[in-house]
Amino acid sequence: MWRPDIVDLGQFYAGHLGRVARRHLTGDIRRLWPDVKGQRVLGIGYATPFLRPFADEAERTLALMPANQGVRLWPRTGPNRVMLADELELPLPDQSFDRILVVHCLETAENLRPMLREIWRVLDSGGQALFVVPNRRGLWSRAENTPFGHGQPYTQGQLVRLLRDNMFDSGRVETALHLPPSRWRPVLRANRLLERMGQRLWPGFGGLIMVEAQKQVYAATPLMAAERKRKRRRARAGVVATPQRVGETLRK
Repeated sequence: MWRPDIVDLGQFYAGHLGRVARRHLTGDIRRLWPDVKGQRVLGIGYATPFLRPFADEAERTLALMPANQGVRLWPRTGPNRVMLADELELPLPDQSFDRILVVHCLETAENLRPMLREIWRVLDSGGQALFVVPNRRGLWSRAENTPFGHGQPYTQGQLVRLLRDNMFDSGRVETALHLPPSRWRPVLRANRLLERMGQRLWPGFGGLIMVEAQKQVYAATPLMAAERKRKRRRARAGVVATPQRVGETLRK
């Protein structure tokens, strides 16, 4: 599945429409997570445009970018807080983060379920993950002039079921980006008004779906036992399993 690379993403968020989208989405994320003092915050995918409000407040803020997307240093000043990583083997200890923001990630993931298992692993048992994906019913999933117009869009029910099948309990479900994905100047100038109107008149047709979820700790034991059985069967059959990687290229 084609994934927008670091150049595509950077150019979008540097443009007028991207700045508008970033401002609205950052506000929505901040409203869901108003206080992260003393917590460890991780962004996966291309989350750096939305991590800035947390950088000085959280105990630790880190961003992981997929290998086949490429990486860009962040923030512009101070120590770098970004790592290039294989989505299937996150270089992080178990339960090492309290909040995980996943954006520009699920809809273009090549190995979705193993990646979600890794997110589950590094999320603390009392932590929260926020998954942001294009809404199948919204206009942004159809707009190829934005990064949200590529990959697999979801309905709210589809995303909740996907998370449940991968050991996450869903909590709050909301939509974002209710304004049209247009670069027409009158639309950009009226973006605040259009966003408020969309939230009131057609909330289910927002461009993005946001689902806040917690890990199902009670589901871990049977899953791990089943995995051990599969490994024993492979060993008896003389099969050596090797992890599938998504890529090694670093784009500048």
